[in-house]
Amino acid sequence: MSERRTLIAPSILACDFARLGDEIHAVENAGADCIHVDVMDGHFVPNITIGPLVVAAAQSATKLPLDVHLMIESPERYIDAFAKAGASTVSVHVETCPHLHRTLAQVRETGARASVALNPATPPAAVREVLGEVDQVLVMTVNPGFGGQKFITSMLAKIETLREWIDADGLEVAIEVDGGIGPETIGRAANAGASVFVAGTAVFGADDYAAAILELRRAATTSIES
Repeated sequence: MSERRTLIAPSILACDFARLGDEIHAVENAGADCIHVDVMDGHFVPNITIGPLVVAAAQSATKLPLDVHLMIESPERYIDAFAKAGASTVSVHVETCPHLHRTLAQVRETGARASVALNPATPPAAVREVLGEVDQVLVMTVNPGFGGQKFITSMLAKIETLREWIDADGLEVAIEVDGGIGPETIGRAANAGASVFVAGTAVFGADDYAAAILELRRAATTSIES
C-alpha cells in the first residue's frame, strides 16, 4: 500500500470560472497532479455544468492530464467529443450504462483512460466484472450533483472491498474518491485503498493553493505510512 503514489486532482467545479485559465494554471504551479472536470447534464444529477468546449479551453490552459467525470445520461453519445476536446481519463457512471463493457471499450478506443464511477448507493459488485477493463474506479463519497458536501464515511468499506479485489486480481487499477475530501478525510480514504483524490473547495477555497495541496498530500501519505 505504501508504494501507491498519492495524486491530488483539484476540481474546477469549485474554481472562479471567470478566471478559468488562470485558476487551472495556478493549481498546476501549486503541485496538482491532474485537473478534475465535473460534467453534469441536469438529468442524471440536478445540476448543469459544462461541455466539450470548456474542456478544450481547460486543456489549452495546462499540461496536466484532464480527469473528466461524466455525470450524464447516455454518456456513449458524448465520449468521443470529450476525448477529442482533451480528456485524458473519462469516467462513466455504472448507473447510466446498461452496456457498461461496451461503453468502457468505447472510451479506450478514443485513447483515453477508462474509468467507471459508482454512486454511494451502488454496491461495488456492480463493477466487479469490468475491473479488468478499466484503468480507474471512481467512488463517489457524496451524492453527485453539487460541491461542498459532507464525506459519507460508510463509503470507506466500499473502497476497501474494491482494493481487495484489484490486488487479488493483480490489476493496475487506481481508486479515485470524489466528495468531501479535505485534510480531515483524505487519510481515511487513502488508508482504505484510494490513491487519487478529487478536492474542490479544499483547494480552490484556500488562500494558498500550494499549501492546501501539500497539506492534503501529507495527510494522505502519513495515514498510509502509519
